[in-house]
Amino acid sequence: MEKSLQSSINQKANHDEGEVDANAGIIYMLIASFCFALTGACTRILRNDIGPIELVFFRNLVGIPFIIYALCRIPAIQKGGKFALLVFRGVIGTIALYAFFYSISKIGLAVAITYQQSYPVFLAIMSIFAFGEKLEAKEWLAVLVGFAGICMIFFPQISVSSLSLKSNTIGFSNAVLTGSAYLSIRGLRDFYHTKVIVFSFMAAGIVLPIISMVIGHYFYNPDFDFIIEKWVWPQWRDLGWVLLLGIAALFGQIYLTKAFSHQKTGIIAAVGYSNIVFSILFGILLSDPIPYLITWMGILFVIICGLIIAFKKKTPLLPKA
Repeated sequence: MEKSLQSSINQKANHDEGEVDANAGIIYMLIASFCFALTGACTRILRNDIGPIELVFFRNLVGIPFIIYALCRIPAIQKGGKFALLVFRGVIGTIALYAFFYSISKIGLAVAITYQQSYPVFLAIMSIFAFGEKLEAKEWLAVLVGFAGICMIFFPQISVSSLSLKSNTIGFSNAVLTGSAYLSIRGLRDFYHTKVIVFSFMAAGIVLPIISMVIGHYFYNPDFDFIIEKWVWPQWRDLGWVLLLGIAALFGQIYLTKAFSHQKTGIIAAVGYSNIVFSILFGILLSDPIPYLITWMGILFVIICGLIIAFKKKTPLLPKA
């Protein structure tokens, strides 16, 4: 009798602990989504004073001391042996940030974030060629729904001017680049510690902007402002926003990692789409244009696509690093 009672108590404790753990994962993901949306909002606020490439530089400059401290405090244990892929992850992730910050500065928060969040479409397709994965019928349906959503967002946006075409094309390319970056993480996870993968990303996010701005200083061309730009000294009024941008990005990364350690990947990925909701709210507060009705439908389609892919049996790797 006593053993049975004790067993029941233990089962209830484990159940309660599991519920707390799951709830913590969801809360962590909501915090991460808010932080990433806040990063975008800071970019939107600073767009008239500081270029997107310089903001990529500051984003990583603020965060990298914390990663270095973490590596020094507890050295990473890893196999190594995939250095070229590690460098590729850093480079492709940084270029994706170029496209992301550029699109925020040109087309607004809601649309730019939705473009980025459509990366599961491309990640699913690239996984077929990179890892030989097979998609089920519902996953192919998700890809088609997601692609339709992208078209609903993309085509109404480009009817205004060639500048709009350029900005939206770069925003759209962010999804492809982000998918490539996360695919490379999948190839690295068995060889390098998460902290080392994050470090490679942040280090590239400092080195590449410096190269871009040095080139921009001598050979600036406005047609290539998405890849080269001139350095502009931040004004005093901007320093607080720059610091907030870097800190928000850092905490977003920390809570994202914590979220995936507390809950199933599919559920966390689904909660991650709250990033779009937070970004829409920030966009409204910052007086971004209200999206067209068809754009709202596109945003909904992208979210539906992501949810379907998130809950597949073997979810493609999502941004843990």
